[in-house]
Amino acid sequence: MAKCEFCGKSVSFGNNVSHSNRKTSRRWKPNIRKVKAVIGGANRSVNICTRCLKSGKVTRAV
Repeated sequence: MAKCEFCGKSVSFGNNVSHSNRKTSRRWKPNIRKVKAVIGGANRSVNICTRCLKSGKVTRAV
């Protein structure tokens, strides 16, 4: 599932709008990466969005 286990960011919905102003459904998926991270003092494999990784909210396991 396209959902960050840390911040809860998930798929958002909207419309593609053509030049003729026709609308069709579309989805925006967050940039999710499966990484090994230190959570609660233990190394765990989690699905994290790149925004959480970049901001330092989650530390990668060495």
